[in-house]
Order: sequence, then C-alpha cells, then structure tokens
Amino acid sequence: MAHVAPTSAAAPRVFGGSAVTRTATAAVLIGLVYGIWAAGMARDAGPITTGNVLHGVVAGVVVAAVFMGLRRIAPGLPRELRAAAWAGFAGIAFGYLYSLGDATVLRSTIMALAVAAGVFAVMFYRYYTSE
Repeated sequence: MAHVAPTSAAAPRVFGGSAVTRTATAAVLIGLVYGIWAAGMARDAGPITTGNVLHGVVAGVVVAAVFMGLRRIAPGLPRELRAAAWAGFAGIAFGYLYSLGDATVLRSTIMALAVAAGVFAVMFYRYYTSE
C-alpha cells in the first residue's frame, strides 16, 4: 500500500452536510437580503407599510426561487449558456433594485447590462478555466 496517499480527517461543514442544504441556505440568505433591500428601496424613507413589507417578501421569494432553479439547472448547460444564465440573473436582479431608486428606464437598463456583462465575463472565465 505504498502508493496510497495518507488521508486527513474531513473538516466539519458549517452550513450543513449536503449540497442541497448549502444551496437552500444560500437561497434563503440571498432572498432575505434582497427582500429587505427591495422593501427599503420601495419605502423611500417613508413609513413602513404593509405594501412595503409585502413587496420585500415577494421580491425575496422570487429571487430565492430563481437562484435555486439556476443552481439546479445550470450544471447541465454548456459553459456559454451557464455564464449567460447567471449574467441574466444578476443583471435583472440589479436592474430591478436600481430602478426602485427613481432612476429612468434607460439608466436602469444600461446599469443592468453593465453588471450582466461583468458577471458574464467573470463566469465564462471561471467555467472555461475549470472545465
């Protein structure tokens, strides 16, 4: 058994053992942060209303659901489509939050496209070099 490398004990995982648990935890955290941010942006320094809270909850649930769907579907896609899917998700999510700050539609679209282009470049590079 001279050819077998010694193994070390695996480090315990902080956020759960399986990939599904880690994905669900990440989705909940991302949805929570996004929902709070969206509710705060829609509030616009006014009083907290039921509509603001509902807006934040719906935005957070939608972002968390799309994130979980992408995490499930993306590994089966080719690297170009996978990078485009994550870029679209990031661009749309950022553009929506940016539009809540009373920006024009054109300005929100340009900023969302800029974020999506940056995410596409980074994700394509990551997938291209790791496959």
